[in-house]
Amino acid sequence: MAPTFLELHRPGEPLLLPNPWDVGSATMLATMGFRALATTSSGFAATLGRPDMSVTRDEALAHAAAVVSATDLPVSADLENGFADDPDGVAATVRAAVEVGLAGCSVEDATGRPNDPIYEPALAAERVAAAVEAAAGRLVVTARSENFLHERPDLGDTIERLQRYQQAGAHVLYAPGVVERGQLRSLLGAVDRPVNVLALPQAPPVPELAELGVARVSVGGAFAFAAYGGLVAAARELREQGTYGFWAAAGEGRRVAGQAFADG
Repeated sequence: MAPTFLELHRPGEPLLLPNPWDVGSATMLATMGFRALATTSSGFAATLGRPDMSVTRDEALAHAAAVVSATDLPVSADLENGFADDPDGVAATVRAAVEVGLAGCSVEDATGRPNDPIYEPALAAERVAAAVEAAAGRLVVTARSENFLHERPDLGDTIERLQRYQQAGAHVLYAPGVVERGQLRSLLGAVDRPVNVLALPQAPPVPELAELGVARVSVGGAFAFAAYGGLVAAARELREQGTYGFWAAAGEGRRVAGQAFADG
């Protein structure tokens, strides 16, 4: 499955990679024409009533296994920082990811510690190298530079990190938060691996990302929280207005869910 997943990463023809947050959303998205799926750490954590970065490795892998079982599409998993600081711990996580049938996984260089948010570059690269070695060609490893999500909008450092991760063997590179056209041109011109872009509100539309040479576009937790946004709007309408306009959206969701679950 990993070679099939990697083949879908074509600069100029971005793979649209939606992020389901449970088996139901995975099943629905798999019937809507997407060619691969990826888990979302924040979206999954929300299903447990928790904030992002609060899920354990075992919980994340069990969730990934459930999503894999829901579809024949390649599935990549958001494994946060590999649930370990040291390279050996990251490698153990990746080996476990292989066993659940994933086609890919991502490894961040964020520590999860507010007072020390990003790993030192050499250690971060060692962690990526350990992930790639543990994957042994059985997973597509996406290496993530998290600077822009942690109030460190240093494009130069971000690019240098991605270059290190490329040298460490990463198959796909990702700097969530880098969405400005000029910055994307600089980043894409500095590496020779497929690059993923997070579909933030200020990001260029997909056709423009394609022209820039982006190979993959993912949504992170956006679909999950869009669904929760619909829940909030429906609940407020019922509680504050006493009306049922939410059935317009609910009806379409019910229709697609019914088709997807019947096909499954």
